[in-house]
Parts: sequence; structure tokens; C-alpha cells
Amino acid sequence: MIPNTSAPVRTRFAPSPTGYLHVGGARTALFSWAFARHFGGVFVLRIEDTDLERSTPEAVQAILDGMNWLGLQHDEGPFYQMRRMDRYREVLAKMLAEGTAYHCYSSPEEVEAMRERQRASGEKPRYDGTWRPESGKTLPEIPADRKPVIRFKNPLDGEVSWLDVVKGQITIGNRELDDLVIARPDGTPTYNFCVAVDDWDMQITHVIRGDDHVNNTPRQINILNALGASLPHYGHVPMILGTDGQKLSKRRDAVSVMDYLDKGYLPEAILNYLARLGWSHGDDEIFSMEQMCSWFDLNHLSSSPAQFNPEKLAWINNHYIKAADNTRLADLVRAQMEKDGAQFEHAPELPAVIALMKERTNTTNELAEASMLFYRQPNADAALRQQHITDAVLPALAHYASACKTVEWNKAALSAMMKETLAQYSLKMPQLAMPLRLLLTGQLQTPSIDAVVELFGRDVVLQRLSSVA
Repeated sequence: MIPNTSAPVRTRFAPSPTGYLHVGGARTALFSWAFARHFGGVFVLRIEDTDLERSTPEAVQAILDGMNWLGLQHDEGPFYQMRRMDRYREVLAKMLAEGTAYHCYSSPEEVEAMRERQRASGEKPRYDGTWRPESGKTLPEIPADRKPVIRFKNPLDGEVSWLDVVKGQITIGNRELDDLVIARPDGTPTYNFCVAVDDWDMQITHVIRGDDHVNNTPRQINILNALGASLPHYGHVPMILGTDGQKLSKRRDAVSVMDYLDKGYLPEAILNYLARLGWSHGDDEIFSMEQMCSWFDLNHLSSSPAQFNPEKLAWINNHYIKAADNTRLADLVRAQMEKDGAQFEHAPELPAVIALMKERTNTTNELAEASMLFYRQPNADAALRQQHITDAVLPALAHYASACKTVEWNKAALSAMMKETLAQYSLKMPQLAMPLRLLLTGQLQTPSIDAVVELFGRDVVLQRLSSVA
């Protein structure tokens, strides 16, 4: 969709602070952010916190932390709906005065009873308009000591139709919509009303959100029309499904963005992966956020649900780990390694170890674990030592240890020394490399033994080979 050229592009991300930043919400935020960046527009962060029972300061902070970690910086906000109550009351009073809203004194029990009667007769349950003012209609007597709700006077006829930038033309008849409660008995406004007023006041031009909001859209359009407000373009993105083809579930899937921080993923990998869940730019799989903002439009949003693939995410994260600055990665893994007992004194510089180890790890957690071999004392299994450190190889190990005292300490010279030792004792590489690995690291799986020896340094190598020298 081509944006309205009469106004700058303004998008928004409007989460409800009832838990954490969900990966689906993060994808919505990413799409909205990238679209605003593409057109040099404004990205607004709005916290929809009118659900007083579920909204918490901790949940608000979790959203802000998630957005900050991902680098999805807002241009305006965060705006909090609970701080806009005076504005909502002003609009409600205007609507009551203009007759586009009215007081309803039906009790919750009366509303439920009317819905039960409708269900019993095969009708769609809806408010029956008892308190809706109409020309020539006599309203019931106002009950004593009962505070009313405020309902929106929804059009009775016609239809609501919009060209959804993802799903195409959507049309819903007004008779499918009843008179929505827009303010509770205590005066607190409800979700759809607040969203409509906020989008109006904040001059939002494009609303990109999950398709669980499709049913809210005709209600919000009707409210905006009643207010004489301009309408934004709407785009409803399909849900993200889990590996089982079902909606992502906290019981089965990691659905909080911050879970991925804890699991050792880089924010640029999460963004790159989420971008490809429902949007594409040709066959491009790996791209920066600068590239995405340059390419991003709404024409290439998919109308089909995307399936979350942990293996694909791990592959993308591996790419970004390999490309990341080694000092940055060292800062990310150091705390975990310290927790695991890493001894950094008289050990190789961590960024140098990271450079060697990162090629074979998919997460920073794996990187921290793999790097530990340089920062703990070797403790090889006795059976492995008996298997690999045999009488046949001891002379070669002693020769190698002796040569380590004088060899120039770089990988090329160490490699040449290894080859010379192998040739002199008629051994194959594994026959010498495996016992060296056990003596130096306590394990059989390491990167190139020459690279490992180089990083440990002469003093550590001589000390750990002293038992065979």
C-alpha cells in the first residue's frame, strides 16, 4: 500500500503490559518500526494499561527492556493510557452530548439473561438496545443506586469495509456489531474506545498488528467515524505458529523475547529471524536492520501464518556470532564463565579464545561453555588417559614438551614442530594430538591442537606437560 502522501507516516506499537514482550509482539513492533524508518516517519510506543487487574509495573518494564535490547527505539512515548483519563472523559462527554454514545443502566445479570434468550432462539448474542435512545422511544425508568456504563451508538445499518494491507478487502455488516461498552460504571474507558482515541490524537497513519485484532477493527473504525477522525491504514499479520503448527504457547515454546537473551541469542539475530516470519525480500535470508528499513514495504507481508523454526534461528544466530566483535562477545560470556568457575588469571585473553571458539557455537551460552576449556584445570577421565597416553606415545610427548621450551611461539612454528615430532616417531596426527588434548584440556574435542597450544602459552603448556617431559 502506498502511504497517504498528505501526512507523514506515523506507526505505533501498543502492547498491553500483562506479562512480557512476546515474540509475536516483537515482530509487530519490528514491522511498524521498519515501515516508519523506511519513509522517514515516526514510530510511537504506547502502553495500553487500562486492564488494571493484569497490568503491572514489572510487565511495563519487561516490555521496555525487551524493546531496548532489540534496539527498536521509539521516536515518541512511551504514552500510558492511564495517564490520559482526562482526555478520554472529554471525548466521552462530547459523544454523549452529540448522541453518538449513551448511558446504559442494564445490569450485568440483565445483559447475560438477554444473551441467554438470544442463544436459546438461535440468535447471535448481543445487547438488545434497551437503553439506546431513538426518536419516539420511551426509555425505562432509571434504577436507583445503579451506575451506568456508557455504550457506543453503533450504526444499525450498512457495513464497515476496509482494504487491509495484508488480507485484502474486509467487510462486516453493522448488524453483526452491538452497542459496545466504551466506559465502565466507574468511568474507566474500555479498550476499543481508548485505541480509537489514541490513534486519532497521535495521528497514526498505519496500524500494523496481529490478526487477532481483526474483529476489533470495525468497532474502532465506527468510533473514529463518529468522532469525525481520519482513518489509518490497517494491516493484520497472521499469528506465528509453533513447530507443531499450533499457536505459540508458553508451555511448549520460548515466547518471551528476553528468554532468548537468557538462552544466548544476539538481538540482531532475533530481529533478522522475526523479519522473515511473514515478510520477504526476494531470497535474502541474512540482512542488517539498515537493509531491512531500506527494503521494507507492506506489499510483501504474507497473509499466511509463519511457523517458528528453532533450528533456523540457531543457524542465523551462528552467523551473527561469527560476525560479531570478539570483545563484545567476551563481555557477553564472561559473567556466565565466572559463575561456572572460570579462572582468568594466568590464562589466555578471552577475546582471543572467543575468536577461536565462536565458529562452532550457535549461542553465547554454548560459546561460554566451549571456552571454559582454557579457564579450568584439566581433569581427564582415567580411562581416557589409559587409552590415549600409552607407553608407545610417551617418548613423542616428552620430545614435544622439550621442544616447546625453545620453539618460536606462533601457530606456524608449533605446527611445524608437531609435524617434525610425528615424522620422527612414525605417528599419525591423532596418536599425538589426542593425548596432548587430554593433558592440556582434559577433553578430546577441541579446535586445532596447534591453535589451542598457541593460546595457552608456553608456561601453561610446559606446566601441564611436565608429567610426561
